[in-house]
Amino acid sequence: QVQLVESGGGLVQPGGSLRLSCVGSGFTFSSARMTWYRQAPGKERELVARITRAGDSTTYADSVKGRFTISRDNAKNTVYLRMGSLKHEDKAVYYCNARTSTGISWGYDYWGQGTQVTVSS
Repeated sequence: QVQLVESGGGLVQPGGSLRLSCVGSGFTFSSARMTWYRQAPGKERELVARITRAGDSTTYADSVKGRFTISRDNAKNTVYLRMGSLKHEDKAVYYCNARTSTGISWGYDYWGQGTQVTVSS
């Protein structure tokens, strides 16, 4: 039973901060590239942040650079997304994704259930 269990979503005021967590189980967490995606109503799903298996490289959408930070703790099977200076445009359902890899070929592709982030005054 593979699971990606997310937490930390909720309502926050503009300019506020929030931290999302995603805990993986049923697979080798350290073998997976981890990515946060988001989808706002009426918009396409977009990549927010990505981190390599060892946590030695990250990728961010231009819209969140300097405001969001992705990190991981392989000992806890957890990936985090720290969000700061939140804007109305950040309101979306955020999804956790795991893509396993041997380093030379792809393995499995897993998705979390999504967690709602609402930015409102």
